[in-house]
Amino acid sequence: MLVRLKYKVLLIIITVLFVGFGNAQTQEKLAQAKIKTLNTLISKVEKQGKDVLKEKMTVRTAEVFLEFANWDEKNVSMNTELFKLVSNYKDKATETATELPNFERTDVIKMLDEAIEYITLLKDGKVNRKEIPNVDWKKVNVEKAQITFNNRPVFLADYTWKPETKKLEEFYGSLDGFYISPAQIINASGEVNENILSNLNSKPSVTPGFVFINNKGVPKWATTKYGDGFTKFQGPPFFDYDIDNPGAKEMMSFLIKETVPKMAGNKYTDLGYMLCNEPRWINYKNGNKKVWYNSEVSSYTIEKFKAWLKEKHSSIANLNKIWKTNYTSFNEVTIENPIDVALQGTPQWYDWSTFNDARVLEWFTWMKSEIRKYDPSAKSQLKIMPSFFTDNDPCTGIDLEALAELSEINGNDIAAHYNYTRNGKMGWEDDYIFGWRELFLGYDFLKSVQPNQINFNSESHLLSTSHTRDLYMNPKYARAVYWAATILGMNASQTWYWPRKADGSLKENFSDNAYGGSNNQQPRVTNELHATIMDLNSYSEEIAAMQNQRKPIRIFYSKTSAYNKGEYMDDLFELYESLNFEGIPLGFATKNIIAKQDPSNWDVVLVQKTEQVTQDELEQLQSYLDKGGIVIVDKVSLKFNEYGIALPDLTQSKGTLIIVDLLEDMKLKALQIVEQKNNVPEITIIEENETDINGCTWKCVKNEKGNNVLSIINLGKTNATLNIQFRNSKNETTCFDLLNGISISSQPTLKPYEVLFVEVKNEK
Repeated sequence: MLVRLKYKVLLIIITVLFVGFGNAQTQEKLAQAKIKTLNTLISKVEKQGKDVLKEKMTVRTAEVFLEFANWDEKNVSMNTELFKLVSNYKDKATETATELPNFERTDVIKMLDEAIEYITLLKDGKVNRKEIPNVDWKKVNVEKAQITFNNRPVFLADYTWKPETKKLEEFYGSLDGFYISPAQIINASGEVNENILSNLNSKPSVTPGFVFINNKGVPKWATTKYGDGFTKFQGPPFFDYDIDNPGAKEMMSFLIKETVPKMAGNKYTDLGYMLCNEPRWINYKNGNKKVWYNSEVSSYTIEKFKAWLKEKHSSIANLNKIWKTNYTSFNEVTIENPIDVALQGTPQWYDWSTFNDARVLEWFTWMKSEIRKYDPSAKSQLKIMPSFFTDNDPCTGIDLEALAELSEINGNDIAAHYNYTRNGKMGWEDDYIFGWRELFLGYDFLKSVQPNQINFNSESHLLSTSHTRDLYMNPKYARAVYWAATILGMNASQTWYWPRKADGSLKENFSDNAYGGSNNQQPRVTNELHATIMDLNSYSEEIAAMQNQRKPIRIFYSKTSAYNKGEYMDDLFELYESLNFEGIPLGFATKNIIAKQDPSNWDVVLVQKTEQVTQDELEQLQSYLDKGGIVIVDKVSLKFNEYGIALPDLTQSKGTLIIVDLLEDMKLKALQIVEQKNNVPEITIIEENETDINGCTWKCVKNEKGNNVLSIINLGKTNATLNIQFRNSKNETTCFDLLNGISISSQPTLKPYEVLFVEVKNEK
């Protein structure tokens, strides 16, 4: 019986392959015919003096993915094994891998049909398009707050691991860089592999890039020299050594001293020295539940903690009073290692979490200073996962604000979620078409902390992550999410990822659960990503203005409450979410932001469910009030310090202190204040959809002609009909679709994922 079943399965596969071969030839011929048709139209439209860069890219995308499909057709078994690694394909891996080439060719044909339809409209004058800048990466300049080409802002996009070939770099990015690692230090005297040094000596400086400092691959000599614990107490998965061991500085100084002088001043360092890939020092446990990548710390760390406690608390008597202990000296202090998350909210938890962040900050501060010895103008960045901040993950060692302040470039690998393939839901599925919390909160926070720095997403997970994947992704999602990210402040991205070689084959010994269903199997998604970047670059001045808008409403973020309260960011997101569909840029305020930045940059600070703050945090809020600021606070906030000791109340002083009961009251009063100060957009939008919440997020700026330019993205799950109006005007509102060059209704309907970018006028 089993033999018969196996025979039937084999027969089905052979039949599918046989039928598929004929179908493949038909699809290939059809696609090639459509490429020919599109090229003919490109030639005609080009002769009319119209821009056709986007269609030329589509032809290239078609050619590339047809090659990919041919390779996939010959490698069904390999793709089957890779699909088995993806949770939502593992039970249908063979079927999906067998169908993949057909899907890719069909997707190419759809993409070509769409391009042919649009360029025909362009040829006939039914749509119009502003010229798309053909960005020459060799002539791109990375400035402090923006990236420019021909004295205009531009937004760059590339992929991790993409081959360096002209065919792929012409349209999909030409990011450069260099890779260094402790593994390249060959002995205890600090000599670096001669091949690495030779490569640096001969490496041309052509296009912008970044230096990837890998902290893995500790050489054997280092373990011998610094002890077995040197690699035991680390920051997994991407940090292989103990930052508190004195040997860490010696080892990394060897690497930096030999390599950085050869890299200084080269364009491939323009986007910074990336001090670490996805840093984390997770040092907590959760009873018997698994905590990903948690680790213990060394005796060096414990001794450093004792010294930190002494500096923080001054005397052992003070520590005992707060911790409710009876130590006779700081030398006796012990801490559970890893600490149990059940202790969150206790003084021990707070002190350990704060110290854990401080030691990580100290390490990267040293790394930056060591690099600056040999490259005084070096820019540093870290590929930080903002989810540690937005999800309020406990005890990670990552203080997003402090590390952003340390950096010259806001490095990150921010993510969004098209779907969720693990068990359960993430919380957004009932209301929104994709998960945008990390993206919006993360970039608005970084732009609040460092408003005049570039945001570089050096491992963009906007399309997919290990637990977010869909081979049949709606290409409009790619437009929505990259448009949103750029509007929020992203200047450059390196999307995860491009594991294929130029001929479509995968790298040797390739085995990765991130591949099946990702962008290298999605022609229209890939094409749409770069079409979106082209559109953003066509209107880069307006987009840059949106990135750098004043943020009149600031949500107060307290590290104290974040450390002590597991649901703190859920509470802050509730407030942020309620304000995110009002057309008013949102930002954050912290102790440091209030102290270091000009308070005229905002109108009001909102304090929501922030029960615990330090004395310093409270004093900065009071100082803001003393200078005439406005603070709206709910009745539960600002009651206790980090150790649960009661704090004095804020006083109104020269400012305005408003106490509210409900979140809705806080929102309404904040909007009223911004309106009273004439800092609301001239435009209002009334939305109607099939739900009880708004789904369209929007921004509005003035262009050089003085007209309003409006960007709208439908994050909702249903169509949204909008009524775009001018405030306090009875005149007709007219809308001009900037991307298509046509007039449209001021009452448009946006589908989920849809982006609208229009110039709005008040006709008299």
